[in-house]
Amino acid sequence: MEYNIPLKKTLKENSDELKKILNECDDIIFRELKVGSNKPVSMELIFVDGMIDRDDLSSFVLRPLLRISDDILSNGNKSIDSLIDMLSKENIQISDMKVIQNMEEVIKAVLSGETVLLIDGSEKAIDLSTRGWPSRSIGEPVSEETVRGPRDGMTETLKTNIALIRRRIRDTNLKVKMMQIGKRSKTDMAVMYMEDIVEPRLLNETYKRLNNLKVDEIIDSSMLESLIEDHCYSPFPQIENTERPDAVAASLYEGRVAIIVDNSPFALLVPATVGTLMQSTEDYYTRWSVASIVRIIRYFAAFLAVLAPSLYIAVTSYHPGLLPTRLAYYVAASRVNVPFPSVIEAFLMEITLELLREAGTRISGPIGTTIGVVGGLIIGQAAVDAGIVSPLMIIIVSVTTISSFAIPSYELATALRFFRFLFMIYAAVLGLYGVMLGIIVMITHMAKLDSFGIPFTSPYSGLGREKGDLRDTIIRVPFQNMKKRPRFTFPKNRTRLK
Repeated sequence: MEYNIPLKKTLKENSDELKKILNECDDIIFRELKVGSNKPVSMELIFVDGMIDRDDLSSFVLRPLLRISDDILSNGNKSIDSLIDMLSKENIQISDMKVIQNMEEVIKAVLSGETVLLIDGSEKAIDLSTRGWPSRSIGEPVSEETVRGPRDGMTETLKTNIALIRRRIRDTNLKVKMMQIGKRSKTDMAVMYMEDIVEPRLLNETYKRLNNLKVDEIIDSSMLESLIEDHCYSPFPQIENTERPDAVAASLYEGRVAIIVDNSPFALLVPATVGTLMQSTEDYYTRWSVASIVRIIRYFAAFLAVLAPSLYIAVTSYHPGLLPTRLAYYVAASRVNVPFPSVIEAFLMEITLELLREAGTRISGPIGTTIGVVGGLIIGQAAVDAGIVSPLMIIIVSVTTISSFAIPSYELATALRFFRFLFMIYAAVLGLYGVMLGIIVMITHMAKLDSFGIPFTSPYSGLGREKGDLRDTIIRVPFQNMKKRPRFTFPKNRTRLK
């Protein structure tokens, strides 16, 4: 509900109206003041208990008011408006303040953690920046740990996150556009970009999607991600998220746009492609040869995470002749006592591993790790001893699970897990032909996706347009040879090393 009405001149009217609007909000404090001894002026401070810094309020607002207002009021020629002007410019020692004249602005300021000063006889109020709610200190990023590189991670406080990024980009071309999203939540957020690098169409598309949102609340950046992405029904993420400020800074230098949402430690980066989702921040903090080998292993892990169980089903059920003779005998002997076909065997173990993974995620700390490791070992060994599954199936499922952890993006790994089950069904019905059909379906689906107008398969799609487009994809060349920014974002300034 909007309250787009001007403030009244009488303090009592304004205070009564606010108390009516904020009825049964016991955490909102109305602090009445009488300043001046000769001609006292009634004032009222309004703030949310727990969302302000009480020391700032006492030292830099209340004390100056009680100390100097009597001197100001002793001059009879001083009007209330001039008093407000003097208070805002000379007396109150808060670093950030502004004059507001609207009931909607007063409510928004109070609920955002500011303190509002109402003065009797004035149709204006002063918005004092006294935010000071409890916040988590800066620590290491939990989801993106690194051996070498910065160890500071983003927090749930918007201004802290912006400062962490600004610290790494001391450039006047870094622009920060503050916005509010959500009709009810009025969540603060910021759009960050490099003005001389970002492609204008990408920036305009970002603003268009954000401004067109009609939603009551945005609790976390993941909600905003699902609302502005291109294909919400696809399992593949079209927006990258990270809690590393160095990763955000590097993406801004490449011509991408960052969206920072208050109350969330994860920044959103657009556009996102297969190439960016398969890259890790640590790739740029190790030697180029090591990083290239790790990336190749990572792509091989993605292949195993999707296809290993389906290939096992296809080969054991339809194409055992493809195996060497001795291996075929071993596989057949290991499955003699297994009462289920290979597809049931694979689904049983995959679902069991997914249950263990989910249980380990929901229970934090060492207990969660214990459930995942011990549970997997005990259940796997017991299943083999009971003759429910074969030892080779345990190896296949274990390699598949480990491979999924090697993928840097959790959302991309989740999408590949989804397709893993589809491939298993295809393999159970058509064998290797079904696996090939599944590959065609998945690649076709990926080729149809785009992220804010950029093909999701970039930079692999449309190769050969310009030399050097693949210097930071499956392999990473030395920094001396990475003189151009990636072309898939169409940056205005492609040169980054001369």
